[in-house]
Parts: sequence; C-alpha cells; structure tokens
Amino acid sequence: MWNILMDIFCDWSSNRSNSKGRLILLLFRIAHIATISKLFFVLWVPYLALYRIFVEWILCCELPYKTKIGRGLSLYHGQALVINDGTVIGDNCILRHSTTIGNKQLSSGTFSKCPVIGNNVDVGSNVCIFGAIIIGNNVKIGAGSVVVKDVPSNCIVAGNPARVIKFI
Repeated sequence: MWNILMDIFCDWSSNRSNSKGRLILLLFRIAHIATISKLFFVLWVPYLALYRIFVEWILCCELPYKTKIGRGLSLYHGQALVINDGTVIGDNCILRHSTTIGNKQLSSGTFSKCPVIGNNVDVGSNVCIFGAIIIGNNVKIGAGSVVVKDVPSNCIVAGNPARVIKFI
C-alpha cells in the first residue's frame, strides 16, 4: 500500500509551485493504476472516464493513462500538451506548454512507433517530437523545435528540424 502511495505522489516535489501540474500528475498516476491488470482496468473504468473529461477537456492536457512516465515529471503551464499513449518518458523530465509528442503517419498509411525520451530531458514550449526516435539523457530541447531524428545524450538541440547546437 505504501508503495502505491509513493508512486502516486512521485511527481509532487517536482511541481512545488505548480498546483495545476501537481493536480494533473496526481490524477494521471491514479489513472495509471488501471494498467496493472484487467481487473484494475474494469474497476477503474468510471474513474478513467472522469479523468479523460477533466484532464483532457477541461484542463486541456492530453496525457493518456497508458503512457509510461518515470518519476519526477514537471509540467510547466500544462496547457495544450498532447502526448501519445505509446510514448515513454524517463525520470526527472520537464515538459512545457504546447508540446506534442507522438507518432507520425508513414507513406503506407500506417503509423510509426512513438518516441522514447531519456532521463533529465528539458523540453521547451511549442516543441514537436515525432516518430520512432530516441532522445538521450540530459538533453535540452529549445522552444519551437521539431525533433524527428534521434538525439544523443548530453546536448542542446534546437531548430526546425532540430539539430545539435552544443554538447554539455
């Protein structure tokens, strides 16, 4: 029981002065419990419906409960955030407003896999991250960037398309 409570509140300290971020992530972590088993999913269906209405429609933050997110996520200005449920996000990441993370449509009409984002990644506002790409650890992505290719660890990227500006 204690571990479940710790998991639910694992983003609390990362969003100290951000009550909206705390609320969204608290509701997300509770909804994420539905992924434990089919029984939990069935029991959680009413909550999942309320979660979707409140977080997506009222708070304008599309954060599906199936998304795999590490501990310590920070949401700055959690507005217009869209994340595909196949995305994997590491520990201690920062996401800012108007960020889109997801797959892309291939020429065959199918969709690619979603991005895998490493630990300690700082994503600026209005960033788009698309496709089956891997973003390394300790990366900073500049505002307005469009990331469509793999990003190595320990660097700063920016631009459209994003490219490495500096290694840190």
